[in-house]
Amino acid sequence: MRIDINLAARPYEDARGFWTYWGTGMGLLALASALLVFLAASRFADAGRDRAQIARLQQEIAAYDQEKDHAQSILNQSQNRVLRDRSHFLNDLFQRKAFSWTRVFEDLERVMPARLHVVSIHPDMSSDNNLEIELVVAGDSREQALDLVRKMEGSNHFKQTYIKTERSSEVVSSSGDRVQFEIGALYVPSAESAPASGGMN
Repeated sequence: MRIDINLAARPYEDARGFWTYWGTGMGLLALASALLVFLAASRFADAGRDRAQIARLQQEIAAYDQEKDHAQSILNQSQNRVLRDRSHFLNDLFQRKAFSWTRVFEDLERVMPARLHVVSIHPDMSSDNNLEIELVVAGDSREQALDLVRKMEGSNHFKQTYIKTERSSEVVSSSGDRVQFEIGALYVPSAESAPASGGMN
């Protein structure tokens, strides 16, 4: 018996290959979707833990602030003002005694550019009990002072460095100086610093 097949009316289709490719694509898509869902769930869980930790830290900070305000209100009472003022005076005195001239000059020497020298230095306590120094330097060019500010900012011992005043002159002084800068900075002594050279006056 002979069977005639008209390929023009019913073209040949490779159904097995089509379903193989389609199934493989759908499997990869499902795997990628599952991976994305897993990553999203993990990130959401991590974010939840971070939110809980932030809330806990905020509660602790609020409790510390409340305790600080309570202690401050006690110190501000009239019968405790003498004790408060004496405590502030002693704390300021201890911080001043901890200032080492030898250490600060060693730290400045590490960042001082060539042809720039210190004219004067004045340490003081800022309103928030940080050790602040006012430094007057002189040299023959403005770039040297800017370089000093950059190096001080890159140091571990000087923070918030800025130029307060700047003076320049066309007339060279006897020491060869053309410019003079007043620089302010917070000084952070190292932990191993010892007041071997005595306190600041």
